[in-house]
Amino acid sequence: MTRTVDILITGGTVVTLDERDATFNPGALAVDGDLLLAVGGREEMLAAYRGKQQIDAPDAIIMPGLVNGHTHAAMTCFRGIADDMELMGWLNRYIFPAEARNVNPELAYWGSLLACAEMIRSGTTTFSDMYIFEEETARAAKQAGMRCLLGEVLFDFPSPSFKSPAEGLACTERLIQQWDGDSLIRIMVEPHSLYTCSPDLLKASKALADRYGIPLATHLLENAAEAGQLAEKLGMRATRFLLEGGFLDERFIAFHCVAMDEEDMGIFADRGCKVVHNPESNMKLASGVARVSAMQRRGITVGLGTDGCASNNNLDMFAEMDTAAKLAKVALLDPTAMPARTVLRMATRDGAEVLGMGALVGSLEAGKKADICIIDTDKPHLTPLYDPYSHLVYAVGGADVDSVLIDGKPVMRNRRLVTIDEQEAMRRVRAIALGVSRSLR
Repeated sequence: MTRTVDILITGGTVVTLDERDATFNPGALAVDGDLLLAVGGREEMLAAYRGKQQIDAPDAIIMPGLVNGHTHAAMTCFRGIADDMELMGWLNRYIFPAEARNVNPELAYWGSLLACAEMIRSGTTTFSDMYIFEEETARAAKQAGMRCLLGEVLFDFPSPSFKSPAEGLACTERLIQQWDGDSLIRIMVEPHSLYTCSPDLLKASKALADRYGIPLATHLLENAAEAGQLAEKLGMRATRFLLEGGFLDERFIAFHCVAMDEEDMGIFADRGCKVVHNPESNMKLASGVARVSAMQRRGITVGLGTDGCASNNNLDMFAEMDTAAKLAKVALLDPTAMPARTVLRMATRDGAEVLGMGALVGSLEAGKKADICIIDTDKPHLTPLYDPYSHLVYAVGGADVDSVLIDGKPVMRNRRLVTIDEQEAMRRVRAIALGVSRSLR
């Protein structure tokens, strides 16, 4: 007897990214409500399930939705305003002033909604965000039907959304309470960095994260110059300061970590801390190459992220995977470094673990949320297909994504966005960009 489910997806190669790295060709998935009910071979699934809606994808790779472990969604509005600069000059002479003059709730909402459109179009179903007016990013993500973990960026100095660190912390706590129990939106505490936050602000951030049992995340050791500056400011290594201050545990997430050495990695591994690698942003800002393979050998869980559009300049996680794999190989002069399967896990299963969502998303397994990406492989540059892992990292691009489901709901079908009016979002951001351009003259 067959069971009726909401959606039955059939055909193509199903790449599950489960613990066994199981694949099915041809395969099928049964979606009921917001959950994956079953995954398996096409014939056995057709015998067991009938879908109220059926999606047939015979020339496709069906995979978990991608997890963008670190971005600043609203910065789509600043895409390309300050290129070809080093990190501190880029931040202090362009980005921070541009934000002070331009960022408001309208920019945050429309910039975030445009980012959601870009991410969905390139197969991302979950993202982690740090920015200003994050209640607007949460609203945009909810409108788009995207899953996210986000937090208001905290500084010692005023931001466009708050006048003091205390106000920033209060804003974060309001977000925590407002979105508690939501199916898609989760909140974390996000002090910007050790060089923009005092020890007191960091301690208050940690106390808030502990009070609610949520992640604490920050930019850390983005380049060698920052590592030196922090050692001088703190009187010790940055990771030693964090360890002695009681900041490091399994809920601590660090973005970048380019300048980590063996001692730093040992501290992170011992405390169960997580890392998000952002290779394209680090390359563009000439920050260096994070030692991701060494981190993984130590047992550190490492996810993958695009960073924001001002330093990348796109949110395409397929491009980020390709870059991550090749950068590691050339940096180590080792073609076996960062193989395709490892990088794909960073962008899916491991990325979900970093964000504390490993039980929910990151792989196609019965009982997990139905966050699914369907890749159209009936294209010249994707023919022939010998190894789906190789294809997904080295050949597929964001434009090859045909359909996306999040929480069991289609958000893109046949390259058409279902939840977002992308023309309106682009029109709004173009209008905002005129003001940004005037402010920089």
